[in-house]
Amino acid sequence: MKLLIVDDEKLIREVIKEYALNEKYEVYEAEDGIEALKIVDNENIDVIVLDIMMPKMDGYTFFQELKKEHNIPTIILSARNDEYDKLLGFDLGVDDYLTKPFSPKELIARIKAITRRGKPKEDKFVYESLVVDFIGHTLSIDNKEINVTPKEFEILTYFIQNPNVAISREAILSKLWGYDYFGDDRTIDTHIKMLRNNLGKYRDLIKTVRSIGYKFEIKK
Repeated sequence: MKLLIVDDEKLIREVIKEYALNEKYEVYEAEDGIEALKIVDNENIDVIVLDIMMPKMDGYTFFQELKKEHNIPTIILSARNDEYDKLLGFDLGVDDYLTKPFSPKELIARIKAITRRGKPKEDKFVYESLVVDFIGHTLSIDNKEINVTPKEFEILTYFIQNPNVAISREAILSKLWGYDYFGDDRTIDTHIKMLRNNLGKYRDLIKTVRSIGYKFEIKK
């Protein structure tokens, strides 16, 4: 497992690296976004721990550039704990947000959580003309690729792994956001609405289960 730590504070990088090496991670380091992009382009990075405030290229700019070519699970680790910064991070598509000072053990636990999230046993899910490619991380309908956000893709993957099962909003939050996420159920409803829109003629595969949450209903 290859971990990239992007932070301009050497001490922070060293602390994370020490704990990561104990977990047998292969660790790469960058002190700014520009250096980090070069590493990502040359190494098959599995997960990124990312600071926001850095010289040359800040964390948010780096992440936006990253998403143009790669889909790598990313945890923001920042001294900025304002709700605005957290919302911006999640809106951009980061997987988790942890504020400094932090517990290295908790950070490692979060890294493990986002890297083990539902890797499907099959490479693809096919239902009529709906094709979900888990390896390529793409969704297509009638041979036309549909653009979805990383979080929408995660939700759809989670549904596919649990067909015909009523899943609560709280369970989705816990599974896909994890730990003490500061949002509420409306976060799920918003993502489901966008996902349904992107599913087009297959939008009704996602059923609303009153007083519970949602169900991905596949008729056999």
